[in-house]
Formats: sequence, structure tokens, C-alpha cells
Amino acid sequence: PQASRMGSVLTQLLLLWLLGTQPEATIRVFVVPHSHLDVGWLHTAQESMQAYVTKVHTSVVEELTRNKQHRFIIVEQEFSRLWWDGVASAKQKLQVRELVGQGCLAFVLGGQVMHDEAVTHVDDQILQLTEGHGFLYETFGIRPQFSWQVDSFGASATTPTLFALAGFNAHLISRIDYDLKEAMQKDQFMWRGSRSLLAQQEIFTHVLDENGYCSHLPTTCLKGFYWNETAVFPDPPWDGMDPNKTVPVTLSNVQHYADTLSYNVRRRAPWFLTRYMLWPWGCDRQFFSASVQFANMDHLMGYINKHISQFGVLMVYATLGEYFQTLYPEHEPVQVRDHHDFLPYSSDTFHSWTGFYTSRSGLKGLASLLYARESMFTRFMLAPHRFLDRAWALQQLQKLRWTVSEVQHHEAITGTHTPRVSDMFVGRLNNGMHGVQKLMSGLSHLPQFPLFQGPGGYFAVIYNPPAWTVTTIITLTVDFPEVSVTDESGHPVPAQVQNSKEMPSVYDLLVLTMIPGLSYRYYVIKPSRRAKGDTQETEAMMANTKQFGRRPRRHDSSVGRRLAHVENDGYTAYLDKDTNLTHSIWERQNNQTIQVTLVEDEVNGDEDQGPISDNYVFTSSETSKSAWETVGMEILVTEIQQYFYSDPAYTIYSRLARGPLGADGELLGHRIEQEYRVGPLELNREAILRTSTNLITGQVLYSDNNGYQTQRRAYKHHENNIARNYYPMTQSAFIQDRQSRLVLLSEQAHGVSRQGSGQMEVMLHQRLLVKQQWALSVNVTLNDTSVVHSVLWLLLGPSTLTRDLGQRSGVALQHRPVVLLRELSETARIHPRPQHQEAVTLPPSVHLQILSIPGWTYNSNHTKLMQNLWKDNRAEAKAESRRVLLRLRHLYEVDEDPVRSQPVTVNLQSMLRGLGSVVSVEERSLTGTWDISTLHRWRWPAQEPSHLSGSSSHPSLHPGGFPITIHPKEIRTFFIYFEER
Repeated sequence: PQASRMGSVLTQLLLLWLLGTQPEATIRVFVVPHSHLDVGWLHTAQESMQAYVTKVHTSVVEELTRNKQHRFIIVEQEFSRLWWDGVASAKQKLQVRELVGQGCLAFVLGGQVMHDEAVTHVDDQILQLTEGHGFLYETFGIRPQFSWQVDSFGASATTPTLFALAGFNAHLISRIDYDLKEAMQKDQFMWRGSRSLLAQQEIFTHVLDENGYCSHLPTTCLKGFYWNETAVFPDPPWDGMDPNKTVPVTLSNVQHYADTLSYNVRRRAPWFLTRYMLWPWGCDRQFFSASVQFANMDHLMGYINKHISQFGVLMVYATLGEYFQTLYPEHEPVQVRDHHDFLPYSSDTFHSWTGFYTSRSGLKGLASLLYARESMFTRFMLAPHRFLDRAWALQQLQKLRWTVSEVQHHEAITGTHTPRVSDMFVGRLNNGMHGVQKLMSGLSHLPQFPLFQGPGGYFAVIYNPPAWTVTTIITLTVDFPEVSVTDESGHPVPAQVQNSKEMPSVYDLLVLTMIPGLSYRYYVIKPSRRAKGDTQETEAMMANTKQFGRRPRRHDSSVGRRLAHVENDGYTAYLDKDTNLTHSIWERQNNQTIQVTLVEDEVNGDEDQGPISDNYVFTSSETSKSAWETVGMEILVTEIQQYFYSDPAYTIYSRLARGPLGADGELLGHRIEQEYRVGPLELNREAILRTSTNLITGQVLYSDNNGYQTQRRAYKHHENNIARNYYPMTQSAFIQDRQSRLVLLSEQAHGVSRQGSGQMEVMLHQRLLVKQQWALSVNVTLNDTSVVHSVLWLLLGPSTLTRDLGQRSGVALQHRPVVLLRELSETARIHPRPQHQEAVTLPPSVHLQILSIPGWTYNSNHTKLMQNLWKDNRAEAKAESRRVLLRLRHLYEVDEDPVRSQPVTVNLQSMLRGLGSVVSVEERSLTGTWDISTLHRWRWPAQEPSHLSGSSSHPSLHPGGFPITIHPKEIRTFFIYFEER
């Protein structure tokens, strides 16, 4: 192996020397072979493995082993892991290790998938990167340093920050607006994704040319240099012969091929600032016959390289890293781009890719399931406990981690896949959640869901995942209307009973609870047996329900004359008794008013009738209608239930809760919670929530990038006005004037827009049946008949208050308490006294992003890891269960709040003492694979505009390793080792 490696290196050095010695007019082309393997798009992952993915990996390894001049890059580790664990022989695994060591085979990006950047949450992006990087580091000892983010539908400013934190040296993107891409020729730049971190987390970024990641040749009769043509589904051809192959390269046609390829190279060359050119060779589902591909390209490239003076082109196979490594020493200073993103993405005037912000909304709501369970498991494992099969427990968490990771794929959470693939994603999420639910039940000594009902009542365990005290209302389902609720000490707890919103013959029990960070509350819920006059037992209050009969839709002048109202500490909601609609919501402190309306847009799904809406793109017809015929309403103390009757049906549950006095109840009392049940929709309909205020906001909307940072969205005038002014809202959006701000918070991704001053709208659901030949042929339509459950929190008030509450409320909404129940037996202790666990509490500007036991087997000392890999000691390695992954994130920008935006110093030992005694701390890269002290990223030369100069301090541990300071928008990752108990 060593001799072959030396031969490969010498050959490559010779070629690189040739690249550097040719005349300036010669275009030096780095041919980067790759295959774009979607983890679920037109076909399920299993079908793709069967039809072509296995053949890609197997044939590429065989071909690279045969010829060390060849190169190949692999992107999606979901498929790599499936091939490695389920297909590869011992011989093939040895070959892969050798090829990786020799630099012939390279893993770029390295996540489980190539994730979407618009509708994924920052936590889930980091998760899927961490899972992929952990696999590569454990298996090969490698750490990807280059991105290949070439097919996500737009580019988020969160991405350069995350990739820099993960240790990447260069970043590659492709899909940005068609008109912007034309203007960005020769655009290689330093991208500073965060305006607070500035130069600290910038990354060299290159935009691919108009051909993107494919070597298509649309202007010729050739098919893009794909000599293995297209994969056949669901099974490969029985005789191994793929149909319709491109004509092989022969002596008689090589001149024509060379003319065509060299012309393509010269057309693309102006995109590059240097004499070196990146030429991606491949496309979707390519290289399942690698020997055929390389044999033809060898012939063609050899011919071109023998006639450099004729073609003006010299070509060499390369990995992405080899291209950037050649570029780096010679690159001139480049412009610095600030923290703005490339969203939304439009591929042409009438194809604005903003429909996928809402497509398959139900799947988007399922995608974040993991984080509370991770910290619950970590607490359990670090405390003295009864026997638990650790391997089985980690397996349950791992299964859900991988499933949540794969759903971040750019054809998954986006909803741009076939119904069969959707079933695969939903099924895997449900299975993964079922396994973790079994684990959680074991940790809490509780049965699994669904709830067990019996005359004895229930024992409830409530867990709070954020590292702050949370005051909130939890809803439990009971089958008796007269209820007593006591805490673990036997003290009565305030509660309210009402008829269930979801099921007949049962009741919703609403309990006001205050839970410290990463802590539990325990409640005993029993049927009340209080005799008349007995004052020893306190019953939950039965909600006083006011019912209003159905009211037809109307628009006459009498509307709004007879109003009912519901109020809490900050708001009064007025309900129109004549229509059962919400008339307005009044915010008392700044004297502002909100109107909320639910409407349907009818959109065109027929390509023959003009621009369409589909899974990907949105084209508004600009015609809206009311989405109901009649409305029924009930008012239950502080909850409003509105039922919209028609086909389809809608339901809105609005709650104006009253929180206790003090900071702990502040979040609860200053929000309006609205829960929506939307669907099934009629065909080619989109359900939209519109909020209107009297704020003077001009033409500006603010929406978030991936729940990490906020983007200012000035209204842009286009031919496709409405669609091109829709933006992703992963967690939050707001509008504001000088005094007040209206904030919308969501627990999942939606599309959001501002189409008028003081107004915001959120697209909740879509059902589209597209009459388009391509979509129908592969069944990429959106005939989604599901009922979508969405939750939004509305905050309106002084900018100072909503700015502070908005950040923490967004975290609280996406990480609501976990509720576990079991049926009380006759022998159960009435007031059990669970073992006390001390709370984990962070300052309000810092979020505990993850607390997890990953179960990695690798040694965090890189030298020892590589020694173990060379000795092939992997089989002896065991999961490290005392190594805890901790990640902290500062929620505020550097100038966002005079108090919250300050750097925060936290003593990790003191903060975590409720979990155990901290023995040691290691600061790591974002995905854990680098010791931060050994991570030295490339410093590309940049032209520094004065308004972007500076950086925040580089993160470092204080002497002793326990006190750390986290600056605005920093994300810091640690391995924490606890003392054995």
C-alpha cells in the first residue's frame, strides 16, 4: 500500500506541476468526480440503495483501487454508513481505508445528509453534521474541512458560521437567485455569517457557475459525459446492461468530444478569479458503473492533455480539497460579504422557491423530537440508578438521531418528495420516537403512551428541558370531571377541568406548573371523592363554558356591535357574538390592536394556464376567500375555541393565560397562544393566517435564519411580487415601529410574508395537484389530505419587552415540557417522594443547546485515535458513557439589548453540579471531532471594508478549565467528564 500511495502522490505532483508550468492562457481544470445521492426524493432510501447507491460505492472503490490517479468525493454519510455496515466486505473496508489515506477518496461536507438551509432548525443542522462527522472520525480518523452545499434551495447565513465552527476551510454553494447569480460571476468571497461574530467565523465561499454541480451540456447533442446514463428502478437490469448509454469515446469521435468539452470549459472559465477552474463531473445518480465512466473520461482527458496548445486546456482529476489547497496559496484578497443570506431562491422570474417553506407541514412538525429526551437520558445515566441496558438505551437514541438527521435532507423536510418517500420519513420518525418513548418510560418507571385509564387516577411526571425555570400550563387527559391534583409533597395544585378538545367522553386537565431547569415535577391526579362540607380536599375547578351557536358568514354593518371578551395580564381579546370571529386583540400597555384572519388562496396547478404552485415554487393568484360557511364558538375562562364549519374544516384554540407575578410568570402572561387544526383542504388551496396591526412598519419584515439569527427583509418589487416576498420562518418573525413590535413564534417552519404596512401573514398548509408532465410522471405532487396541527405564539407590546421575551419564548415553545403518565394502582404510594435532583440553571441570555451522551467510541486524543485505527482496535472500543456533549449558545446579537447582549461568564462545574461532580472539560469544535486548541483554519486574504472590521474574542477556557465566557451569538461545544458514582 505504501508503494502505491507514493506512486499516486508522485503522479499527482507531476500533474500539479504541469498545471503550474503551462502558459497563462491555459485553463487549468480540476475535474471533481461525484454522484449526487438524494436520501429520499423520488425513491426511498432502500430503493435507492438497491437500484444504484450500492453500485456507486462498490464500483468507485474498485475503480480507485485499480487506478490511483482517479479521484472521487462522497457527501452523504447516511448512504456511506448503510453501505459500510450492511454491504462492504472486509476487503472492501480495507481498500476504502487505503484510498482515504492516499487521498483518492474524500469525504466532503460529512453530514448524514446535505441539509436544507431554509426550513431546518440550527439544532437539527448541527445534529446531522455531528452524526456524520462522528461516523467518519470513528471509522477513518478524518475530519471534513470543505463543504459541498450545492443543492439546497437557497443559502442561509447560519451555514457559514456553523461550518467555520466545525473546522471547514472553504464553502461551496450553488442555488442562489438567477439574476443575482448572473451578477456574481467571478464571485468568491469571505462570508461573515454573523454580524456579532464578524471575522471570527467567516469562511471562504465560492458560488458554482450556471451549470451548478452537474456537467450537463444543454446546448449539444451529447448528454453530459455520463457514459453509464441513468439508473433503472426499482431493480437494476438483470444483465447489468444499462439502456441508452452515451456513445463511448473512440478514436473516431474523440476530437468531437474534446471540442465540446473544451468549449464548455472556456464558457465556464470566466466564473473563476484565478487560472484554476473547478469542473464538477457528475450529477444525480451517477457513477454506478465507475469503470465505464473513468475509462471514457481517461481517453478524453488524455487526448486533451496531449493537445494543450490546440484546446488551451489542461485537465487533472482532483478532490474538492485538492482544488482548494492549490487555490489557497495563490489567491488574491477577496471581498467580504456580510451576514445577509441568499433567501428566497428564484430560478427564474416566475419560479420563486417559496412554496416548500410550507409543503408537507405535518412532516415539518415531526422533525424536532429529540432534545428533551437527550437531557432526560443524560440525567438518568449520571445519577445512581437501577440496572439499565446501556447499549439498548443508546441504540434507541441513536436510531432517532439518525432519523431526525435524514429528515433534514434538502428533499425531505422541504416536502419536495413523493408520497411514498413521505411515508418512509414519517414511519421512521414514528418508529424512532416509539423506541425512545419506551426508553423514557423505563427512566421514569412509567408506562408508554397512550395513556392508561382507570378508577385510581394517574401519576404524572413533567420534565422541563430548557436550563431556565419555566412557568407554563400543561394539559393532561383524564376520564373523570371531578379531579384533585396534588404535588409530590401532597399539597393541592391549582388546576382547571374542561371538556376535551380532541376526544368525546374525556376531559382536559389544565395544570399551572413552575419547573426549574432540567428538572421534574410530580403530580398525583385522582377522582375527587370529597363529601359535602369537606374542606380537606381541593378539587380542580370545572371551567365555566359559554357556548355560542353557529353563526353564518356575513359582512353587513352590524358586525362588531356585540362583543364578548377574554383577558389576561397583557391582552384583551374581543369576540364578535354575531359572527363568532375574533374582532380584535388589544394590547394594553402600548395601546395597540391586532386583527387575525384565516383565509384560503386558490392557486393555479395547471402549467398550461400559466405559472403554477407546487412542492417547490409558489405563485399566488392574488385571490383570497373566507375559509368557512359558519362558525361555532366556546369560551372557557381564558381559552377561546372557534370551529369553522365547511369542507374543509378549521379549528382555532386561543389561550390568554394568566401567569403568576414575578419573572417566572412573565413569559406566560405576555403571550397569546393559538393552536390551529387546518385541513383537509380542497385541491389547489393554501391556508393563510393574516395578522394586521396599526403599527407603522413601512415595507420591512424580520424573519429568522434557522432559529439562530434574524434577517431584515425589505420588500422587493418583482413581477412575481407576493411569492418573492415570502421568507422562511423556522422559529420567529416580527414587524415593528419605533415603539412597538409584533412577534410571531412557531414550533415548526412556515412561510411568512409582509404584504402591507403593519401586516404579517403565515402560510399554514397546502394541498396541490399539479398538472405538469414532469411532476405527474414521478409523482412529485402535493395532494396532501392531512390535518395540520400548528402552534403560534403572538407577542405584541413595547419593543424592549418583546425583544427580551421573544428570544426566550422561542426556545420555550420549541422545547416545551415532556409529560409522562402512568395509572395509579391500589398499592401505589399516594404521595411518592422521588429522589431530589438539583436544577441546572443558566443566565437568561444563554441557552443549553444540547446535553447528550453521544456514545462515541473514539478517543478524543487524536494521536491515540489514529494509533488505535492503525492497530485495528475498533472492535475492542466501547461507547464512552461518562463523556457528555454540552453545547451552549448565546441568544442575543452584540447590540440587541443593553443587558442581555453582554458577554456571560459561566462556571461549568457549578452549573452542572446537579448532574454530578465535573472532573475535566475539553472544548471541542462544533461537531466534537477537533480539540479546539488544535483547530487552525486557513486565513484567506480579504479586502476588509471598514464597517465590517473587528471580531469578538476567540473562545478559550480559563485556567482550571471550568469558568467560560460566552460572547453574543457564540456557540461553544464541550466534552464534560463526570466522576464515577
